[in-house]
Amino acid sequence: MTSPQQVTDGIGRTVSLDAPPERIVSLVPSTTETLAAWGLGARVVGRTRYCVHPQPWVLSVADVGGTKNPRVDAIAALTPDLIVGNQEENRPALWPELERVSTVYVAYPRTVDEALDDLRRMSVLVGAADQGTAWAHRIEAARREARARAVPFRYVYLIWREPWMTISDDTFVASMLGSVGGRNAFGDRSERYPAVTSAEIEAAQPEWIFLSTEPYAFEARHAAELGALAPRCRLIDGELTSWHGVRMAAAFPYLAALVQRRDDDR
Repeated sequence: MTSPQQVTDGIGRTVSLDAPPERIVSLVPSTTETLAAWGLGARVVGRTRYCVHPQPWVLSVADVGGTKNPRVDAIAALTPDLIVGNQEENRPALWPELERVSTVYVAYPRTVDEALDDLRRMSVLVGAADQGTAWAHRIEAARREARARAVPFRYVYLIWREPWMTISDDTFVASMLGSVGGRNAFGDRSERYPAVTSAEIEAAQPEWIFLSTEPYAFEARHAAELGALAPRCRLIDGELTSWHGVRMAAAFPYLAALVQRRDDDR
């Protein structure tokens, strides 16, 4: 008999399976990508429309709707033995409804270390502990190298426009940027995603203003609106800063190279 898989998820729930899941629905884009990287693509039977990596495989997986409002009836029709969600990416009010369909694992990493722990725990749950450990080591090595190259810098990271919205230090993005020397100008805000004004941004005196490509689809033209408020204002890849999972291995060298640039990208 196969030994049961039992882990504690990101919101403190004990999640148990009698055997590795054969039918997984992923409601988290970074998790969908991670499961594929672990060689479990054939077991992923459902994903959200925002799960866009890796191509073209992901297009063959059934679309169950958005991350905030997935179609529970469509998920149930796929008869999953595991549903993977995220406390921030999805609506927590979904969990009781989804638990009536199948076992639910909820991730909630707000730091790099928590994301690495989540990677290991989820890999145990899905029967891919070796792959999870190998990727965790790979990510840790990338972080060590990025830290070795780090030069301190002060930044504002914007995720929305009208109003401008930024991040506090209680976010995964801030932890990623902190790993490469970043000091968040609004890190001490009590709200995790506070609204700020142009005057507040200017008063914070950032060296960098980063315009994330998600959730708001900032474009280069938007930098002109803020160009006078910081020496450097440029787009930053939101997938590489905010997706936990295997993408972190590529994120650290990307961030290290980005912040070492001292040309004006406005």
